[in-house]
Amino acid sequence: MAQKKVLLIEDEVKLARFVELELRYEGYEVTVCHNGRDGMTLINEGNFDMILLDLMLPGLTGIEICRRVRKTSNVPIIMLTAKDEVIDKVAGLDSGADDYLTKPFAIEELLARMRVAFKHCEDKLTKKVLLQVQDLEIDTEKRLVTVGGTTVELTKKEYELLLYLVQNKNIVLTREQILNEVWGYSYIGETNVVDVYVRYLRAKIDETFQKKFIHTIRGVGYYVKEE
Repeated sequence: MAQKKVLLIEDEVKLARFVELELRYEGYEVTVCHNGRDGMTLINEGNFDMILLDLMLPGLTGIEICRRVRKTSNVPIIMLTAKDEVIDKVAGLDSGADDYLTKPFAIEELLARMRVAFKHCEDKLTKKVLLQVQDLEIDTEKRLVTVGGTTVELTKKEYELLLYLVQNKNIVLTREQILNEVWGYSYIGETNVVDVYVRYLRAKIDETFQKKFIHTIRGVGYYVKEE
């Protein structure tokens, strides 16, 4: 099997070198750069299977790089950053990142999250179906969400959250289950990022179309109900 190509954009030179060596040992082909503009140039010129991206970079921030990449590509992106506030995580995920790892981190955790991100990417390529709950439809091939024929514009994470809920309609999903599946890792600590994204979805779907798709079981989690 061909080596997977990973681009690491990290301005901490020692950390970047450590991660590079560990990834090479695991069989990845790694390209490293230390500022945002050089990273964006490499992205435009190369064909990477994954991007590991620091949030705070000289030249161009990780958030801006992520936004630019998502205009043309669904390549898996994992953000590496010292910031661990929920608002920073939401900003990173809203810009299109698949996962978020706070420094300092164990290399084993990074490797595990990379494997999960690769698996999610492969799963999406094989699961091309049309899902429906009431008059809400999800075309997974086009990544298109409509309600009564009207297109709903969603961010990447909003779409993935809605897709997971609809795939498991009438099943109550805990916040931990949602984090594990949609964010792609076992999360220990605050789970309110799920609540934030549920509010986003409700504003764009339930409130906009005056229909209740997403239901709450207080103290447990959420589910989409098929009437």
